Amino acid sequence: MKKRNGAVVVFSGGQDSTTCLLQAINNYDLVSCITFDYGQRHKEEIEIAKSITKKLNVNSHKILDINVLNDLAISSLTRNNIDVPSYEEHNDNEVPNTFVPGRNILFLTLASIYAYQIEADTVITGVCETDFSGYPDCRDTFVKALNKAVCLGIAKEIRFETPLMWLTKAETWAIADNLKKLDFVINETLTCYNGIKGYGCKSCDACYLRNRGLDEYLLNKNKVIDSLKSKLQ
Repeated sequence: MKKRNGAVVVFSGGQDSTTCLLQAINNYDLVSCITFDYGQRHKEEIEIAKSITKKLNVNSHKILDINVLNDLAISSLTRNNIDVPSYEEHNDNEVPNTFVPGRNILFLTLASIYAYQIEADTVITGVCETDFSGYPDCRDTFVKALNKAVCLGIAKEIRFETPLMWLTKAETWAIADNLKKLDFVINETLTCYNGIKGYGCKSCDACYLRNRGLDEYLLNKNKVIDSLKSKLQ
C-alpha cells in the first residue's frame, strides 16, 4: 500500500493513542507525535509516551507545556484533592469528574498548528464514541466541527483522522494484534486514570473499559475480527 504524507499523532501513551500511532507508522511516510503536559494527575503518562516513541523509532516527538489548562479546568485528573471515581460510581447520565473541559479543543488546535508548521496534512486522535466515558469532546460531531473551524482559521486543509471513532475496545485490541503489537500495547501503555502502567488499577473507568475490551477480544477473537472487518470495509 502506498503511504501518505506526514501525520501528527496526539499521543498520550495510552492504549488508544498507541494503537493509532502503530497504524500511522504503517500508513504515513513521516509520523510525528505531540504530547501535552497540562499538569495532569497521572504525569507518568508523559514518561511512558517518551519511552514508546523511542521504542517505535518515531520521527519526532514534541512535548508541549500547557499547564494553563490546569489553572482553568477543574477535574479529578487536574486536582489531587478530587478522588478519581471507580467504575461502579459511573452514571451514564452524567459527565464524570475525570472530564477535563476544553482538553481536546486545545489538544487538536495545538496539534493542528504544529502540523501546519511541519507541513503535515493530517492530525490523528484516538477519541472514540463507542466505548468511552461519556466525554462530549470525544464525539464525532465535535471533531468534525472543530476540524472545519481549524481549517478556516489557518487557511489550510488539515484532516482530523479518528480511526477508532466507531470501534469497540475489543476491536481496538484486534487492530493491535493484527499489527503484531498486542503484547506491546498491553504491557507498555498507560491508560489508567491513577497512573498505573499495563493493566492499571482495574477500578477506574479507563481500566474497566480497557480490560473488559481485552477480555472480550481474547474470548471471541474471530467474532471481533469479523466485526472489525465489516466496519473497515
